[in-house]
Amino acid sequence: MTKLYYPSTERNREPILAVLQQELPASGLLVEVAAGSGEHAVYFSKRFPDWQWQPTDPQEEALESIAAWREEEGAENLLPPLELDASADAWPVDAADAMLCVNMTHISPPAATEGLFAAAGRLLPSGGPLVIYGPFVEAEVETTASNLDFDASLKSRDPSWGLRDVAWLDELAAANGLERTARHAMPANNLTLVYRRK
Repeated sequence: MTKLYYPSTERNREPILAVLQQELPASGLLVEVAAGSGEHAVYFSKRFPDWQWQPTDPQEEALESIAAWREEEGAENLLPPLELDASADAWPVDAADAMLCVNMTHISPPAATEGLFAAAGRLLPSGGPLVIYGPFVEAEVETTASNLDFDASLKSRDPSWGLRDVAWLDELAAANGLERTARHAMPANNLTLVYRRK
């Protein structure tokens, strides 16, 4: 099995960790959606030993990488990866105490984000957090030139990709029984948004 390495993981894991330390309850089952290489799953699960950490991804290459990282460096609370397309109506988990999604919304079709919020509405308990990290567009905040260029680059690769408007995420949240409770500014013009089940 081949381990994937994403340079962005080492750059953003500490800021994301700081948010998770503020936002996560004491313990439970966390479902990481679009876990990619598995580097975040290994890193975060070690720092939250009272959590069961469930990584997921739709791609076979990512699932193999997560499994390889888990075998080599994973803590006991890091569960085997599950195949998951976030846009699917049925998910391979019945419930979760928290959900984490890093860098998915802009490199997937809108249906993936729609499915993420629908699942959060089904799976999370009252007060359970859905934590989403990535670059976004906000009506009241000027979008940086680098993010505009990134958005154009994404859309040139796939017209269904691109930076999502936070207002749209807020609408999806409301439609699925969640509300945004926090907005954390992050390095490199990214945000971490926290939604909680009502």
